[in-house]
Amino acid sequence: MSKFISMVVCMSSLIVAELYAQTPACCEQMPSRFGAIESTAPKGMIWLPGDTFTMGGEVADFMKAWPYGARSRPDERPVHRVELDGFWISRTPVTNAEYMEFVEATGYVTTAEKAPDLEELMKGMPPGSPPPAAAFLVPASMVFTAPEAEVSLQNVLQWWRWQEGANWREPEGPGSSITNRMDHPVVQVSYYDAQAYAEWRGMSLPTEAQWEFAARAGVEQAMFVWGNEPVKEEAPRINIWQGDFPHRNTVADGYESTSPVTAFAPNGYGLYDMSGNVWEWVADWYHVDAYAMRKGAEPVKNPQGPAASFDPDEPYLGKRVIRGGSFLCNDSYCSGYRPAARMKTSPDTSSNHTGFRLVKNVGIEAGE
Repeated sequence: MSKFISMVVCMSSLIVAELYAQTPACCEQMPSRFGAIESTAPKGMIWLPGDTFTMGGEVADFMKAWPYGARSRPDERPVHRVELDGFWISRTPVTNAEYMEFVEATGYVTTAEKAPDLEELMKGMPPGSPPPAAAFLVPASMVFTAPEAEVSLQNVLQWWRWQEGANWREPEGPGSSITNRMDHPVVQVSYYDAQAYAEWRGMSLPTEAQWEFAARAGVEQAMFVWGNEPVKEEAPRINIWQGDFPHRNTVADGYESTSPVTAFAPNGYGLYDMSGNVWEWVADWYHVDAYAMRKGAEPVKNPQGPAASFDPDEPYLGKRVIRGGSFLCNDSYCSGYRPAARMKTSPDTSSNHTGFRLVKNVGIEAGE
């Protein structure tokens, strides 16, 4: 049940985020400093040289003008300087075609394709909780379903359902298919499923610091990677929800759910979908005070995240971080596509708007 409960809390926290909380031209050729440093570059990856950047979000004057009052969240503060060694990173999220290759080669079975283990589920529930109903002890996953009537944004259960049979092959449940979505990001994968793929490829999930550095693409002190202006429906930059969330999606950007991984222009580093389309798993445990715990001299060198998870909303449940926002983000509800935005969910959770990408580290010396 932790998958179900954690996803509900995870989606609820998007609401809390709002209370706290120029597109670089797509270039034909990367700037010279991003040229390949090896003649055998990993397929589909871009080399990012080591550098120092400002990590985190801060309440600034330009944020006060944000029409919905969105500001940085407490867990995005304090902002701090981080130094990273160079690393390779996937140009796009892992696609359905790539994940299918992995499954066919290994016979891997994802979390959503297996019935939840009752003992493990109980560990992720509040002490004294009754066992979940039998309906939840089946292979299933979380699927977004737009409500037919007007609903309050305070009740995420009105647009999320625990769908039996939903998995990476059938993201919306039985009857759905990825046949015509092979170039879309794979979804309905848990942290464990993402980690298994990474290990098969001899790579890793990015750390939070690596992910944010890559997403910012050299743009600092701005709400979004293109500046401080919200996405305009008449000129969509990324795949997010257009219209009145969660009731009506105008599909002004051309996509009701996921989009092909290169459907929108890349950021200044040549990376696609670092904002919107799907949330992405990263390596770090979630801790509400992760940044506050980074004490001492700055910059912090190659931070690896906290040793353990802590979320005051669910202190009994370990969680990992997801980044980047998704096709369900809307300016009135979720500003998760900001490069500083952090979200949290249990590692066994999967949904139809969460995927991942990879990094390949080369002799990184960790400082945390």
